[in-house]
Amino acid sequence: MRAPVTDLPICFERVGLSIGDVTLLRDIDLILPQGSPTALIGPNGSGKSTLLRLAMGLIAPSAGRITWGGRPDAPLDRRAMVFQHPAMLRRSVAANVSYALAAAGKSRDRRAEAVVALLARVGLGPLADRPATRLSGGERQRLALARALARDPEALFLDEPTASLDPAATRAVEGIVADAAARGVTVVMATHDLGQARRLAGRIVLLVAGHVAEIADATTFFTSPSTPQGRAFLAGDIVLPEQP
Repeated sequence: MRAPVTDLPICFERVGLSIGDVTLLRDIDLILPQGSPTALIGPNGSGKSTLLRLAMGLIAPSAGRITWGGRPDAPLDRRAMVFQHPAMLRRSVAANVSYALAAAGKSRDRRAEAVVALLARVGLGPLADRPATRLSGGERQRLALARALARDPEALFLDEPTASLDPAATRAVEGIVADAAARGVTVVMATHDLGQARRLAGRIVLLVAGHVAEIADATTFFTSPSTPQGRAFLAGDIVLPEQP
């Protein structure tokens, strides 16, 4: 029997990305394996969001290569991404999810049941008929997660999913992310919230000035980071890039 096709692991091999004279990422060697969530952390402008877009396949590197499950060119079918400020379709909450299910190729006769299940999963069942544009920030993020999960993704990429949310909304979003990970979805998340990284991540990738400065399991990183950049970042000090 042929093994099922998988997008994991996602491997970066000497990956770089430049736009004009500006280098956004350089010499990225990184493996995103199946398993517990990975948190991308680092100072503002370190390349976290750019790395997520590369891993999703939304942009191509200008140097090196990326493979998904050993393949250099894989369709987006098994990957999904939630942005920091997701756009809402000008229709109801339920219709937003139904549209995502249709885009994922779900048959029409199964969509209604799937909409109900997904909205229950993210705690938006009572708001099914509300216009999505009238949702609060936290509710919009939960709807964006429902739309992403409608794809039944193998890998889920999250770009600062709780930025600007209050503690209650943050807790609700984190609960959905933790549930997705428990169901076997590989989560890769960019976050500036170190508490969130502690709560959710099993693995930490520290980016500094577009380069991977440190990779460690979460417990090791937060108790004894191995690099000067890691120690400086946790201390809240200015993080200087490693000299080439």
